[in-house]
Amino acid sequence: MSLYEIRNLAVAIAGNRLVEDVSLTVEPGQCTAIIGASGSGKSLTCLTPFGLTPGIATGSICLDGIDLASADADQLRDARRRLSGFIFQQPLTALTPHLTVGAQLQEATMQAGSARPSRRELAQKLERVGLSRPDERLDQFPHRLSGGERQRVMIAAAIAHSPKLLIADEPTSALDASLRAEIMDLLDQLRAERGLGMLLVSHDLASVEGHADQLLVMDKGRVVENGPTADVIAHPAEDYTRRLIAATPRLDEPLPKLAEPGDELLETRDVGVEFQRPGWRRGNILAVENAGIMIRQGESLALLGGSGSGKSTLGRAIAGIGPVTRGEILWQGSALPERRQRSLEMRRLIQPVFQDPVASLDPQWQVLDIVTEPLRNLRPDLTKAKRDDLARQALSDVDLAEGFLTRMPASLSGGQAQRVAIARAIIAAPQLLVLDEATSALDPLVGAEILKLLHRLQVENGLSLLFITHDIAAARRLCHRIAVMDDGRIVETGDLQTVIDNPRHAATQKLVAAS
Repeated sequence: MSLYEIRNLAVAIAGNRLVEDVSLTVEPGQCTAIIGASGSGKSLTCLTPFGLTPGIATGSICLDGIDLASADADQLRDARRRLSGFIFQQPLTALTPHLTVGAQLQEATMQAGSARPSRRELAQKLERVGLSRPDERLDQFPHRLSGGERQRVMIAAAIAHSPKLLIADEPTSALDASLRAEIMDLLDQLRAERGLGMLLVSHDLASVEGHADQLLVMDKGRVVENGPTADVIAHPAEDYTRRLIAATPRLDEPLPKLAEPGDELLETRDVGVEFQRPGWRRGNILAVENAGIMIRQGESLALLGGSGSGKSTLGRAIAGIGPVTRGEILWQGSALPERRQRSLEMRRLIQPVFQDPVASLDPQWQVLDIVTEPLRNLRPDLTKAKRDDLARQALSDVDLAEGFLTRMPASLSGGQAQRVAIARAIIAAPQLLVLDEATSALDPLVGAEILKLLHRLQVENGLSLLFITHDIAAARRLCHRIAVMDDGRIVETGDLQTVIDNPRHAATQKLVAAS
């Protein structure tokens, strides 16, 4: 008997069928993967049978001999507690914000009746998923971690109670390219050691190809193609599957045509950022040290590095939404003051777009309120009618219809939410966008669309882009130059293709090899 088997699954929400006729099996020690664009029904298929979505699941659903289709709430809770572990796509919203990492990991370990783990055991669980300074991380709260670090905490919590089935919803989407393979290797090792079955949702086709035994391709709530993973990727039968594969950035694809940049716009000189250590520990954490970069008008600079390398911290410092301990940031040759001391005009010129498109939008606001927020703060001279007109234009610029103005963030797909976030950033007519992993959480089709959108907006508006990423292949589609960070320092800079062809630093070589 299979560990987990679904036959003819359908999922409906408020009477609307969003998933139809899905069948799959997960064997002990094996991995079944589902890929597809945002809104294709992947997550609903994985989570609804366990009572983790508003949907109602029908069909045959069996986990280790338990009929989940007819189970009541208590039986579903018991199946989640004893038999299954979950890695969710959005770690920032999945982790409890007011509990430390150690408290959350302890809770996960004890949920199946295990004894209270020691601090050393908890640190070992973090170390096993590749988290640096694991003992120190136990005292940190989720907001103090990078996106990749939060995802690794999620993985550690999901496997802490030794489940039989792991439901992994985009488990590597927030990790840098070199760590994706390490995490998937870890999950492979767990499957081999414990007979752990895994149902994997991913848009990282390289990871799927190397680690999944069976592959299902979903579109509009239905399975359009399935079979052994290597066969489906090497010989896709459906056009939709071929488009998914083609949308995945590669280092061997033709070079894009990029506009010639202009004069110097922004420069950082010996920028350093320190944070106070949490809990009882004394001293500070040096997150960024002596960082120097330069961005020209109309230029895209890729700021590349692994999780925890300091790239997001440097980006937040440049955008004025994070601290600067030492050094200076120059705008067209003049020093930028701290954000609170900047004029409204100066604050308008640099706008951020964050990694998590859903978490970055206020869940209680309509899209109209979200997009016009910068104008209410930075352009108090504008009337509400004028702000609304500019919001309509901003949505049009990011290829969203006017009807989205009345939508709530919860009703948006990941790609739609990121377009709204970009509209919010460009509505104030900035000169520089700081994009923090703007495509890392998106599937290949949507990610490729966002990259094309950013390129078009750059050409039309003369925007400069600081593209913070761990995906060098994605950066190659958009960026002129690259700056590589490792352990808080800029370790290599240069023309992007030149650095790809001849990487000098070990960190750069590792990222290029992983891509």
